[in-house]
Amino acid sequence: MKIAILSPFYPYRGGIAQFSEKLYLSLEAEGHRVKVFGFTRLYPDCLFPGKSQYVDAGDTALALPSERVLDSVNPWTYAATVRHIRGFAPDVLIISYWMSFFVPAYAHVANRLKNECTVLLLVHNAIPHEPHFFDKPLARLLFKQCRGFVTLSDAVAEDVRRLCSGARCVVSPHPLYDQFGQKLDLLVARERLGLPSRKTLLFFGLIRDYKGLDLLIEAMGKLDESYQLLIAGECYGSFEKYQRLINASSACERIFPHIHFIPDQEVSLFFSAADALVLPYRSATQSGVVSIAYYFDCPMVSTPVGDFEESVGRTGTGIVVPEVSAGALAEGIIRVFEPERRMGFLQGIAREKQERSWQKFTARLLSLCE
Repeated sequence: MKIAILSPFYPYRGGIAQFSEKLYLSLEAEGHRVKVFGFTRLYPDCLFPGKSQYVDAGDTALALPSERVLDSVNPWTYAATVRHIRGFAPDVLIISYWMSFFVPAYAHVANRLKNECTVLLLVHNAIPHEPHFFDKPLARLLFKQCRGFVTLSDAVAEDVRRLCSGARCVVSPHPLYDQFGQKLDLLVARERLGLPSRKTLLFFGLIRDYKGLDLLIEAMGKLDESYQLLIAGECYGSFEKYQRLINASSACERIFPHIHFIPDQEVSLFFSAADALVLPYRSATQSGVVSIAYYFDCPMVSTPVGDFEESVGRTGTGIVVPEVSAGALAEGIIRVFEPERRMGFLQGIAREKQERSWQKFTARLLSLCE
């Protein structure tokens, strides 16, 4: 089968690009002829809240052969993108979607090609975590142009069906991210990060308001001196408000911030140093960080939002606390370290590793074409 993928790819960094690269490799490994079409410009610099959209020099991210043709804010490139994809003549076009900013470009491409191939939308988020009044009408415009939808959680599938009545959806859990190398020795990882020997919690990934880092910092003040917190990730916006919370906390000497984008080759270092990953989100759909935690055999503590009840609670891979609060997080953190629970968490993670293969994901995705 000939399959085209329209999505961010190298040199752009972040979870969507990483996911798309793994999808490409999985489809190609199964014998499909796959071609990727990427962006010449993803976000205008004035709209991007981080330090850089691009992979740093020396990062081990995979540079796939791609046609970079689409500029998200230049309508002249929309028709050019259609021509390039049409020249490949795919049987299936897979479009990665996560926010309404890209609807004008995506809807144009999907509308022009929907009668020539099967257009599938790979929906990471149907509605952004930080929504605007225009998100839903724009999403409906794009969804009407697509034949089927692949989501990574039931929560997103429900959003798709609310926005597009009768939508054909396949739900397949986020596959494992396994490109970050082997797990390091615990003591070696902590020594390299300058961490003392304590129960180590990890907050990992982009720091945004909806991810609740402030709640986790508050929770640290409720835990005794045997716990420490490792924060690893770039902050979208200023980290100053979090730093003020750290400075005011009784646990300030046990909180270690590493506030920068974590390249692929450093991910193993942070997860190897951690005893548990904490997901203190105020809202969520699903998180690629969960898949990284599975890969590194790292139990989790999460709030009861989005897909976490399923991906953390029902899978037996961690603790889902009963409410979004610092007190509930502190209690959940204490429970995740109970010796009788940890063996069960590791067994649950081993089961999920078998279920969340890229081969199974691509099989479910392509079942839509049938």
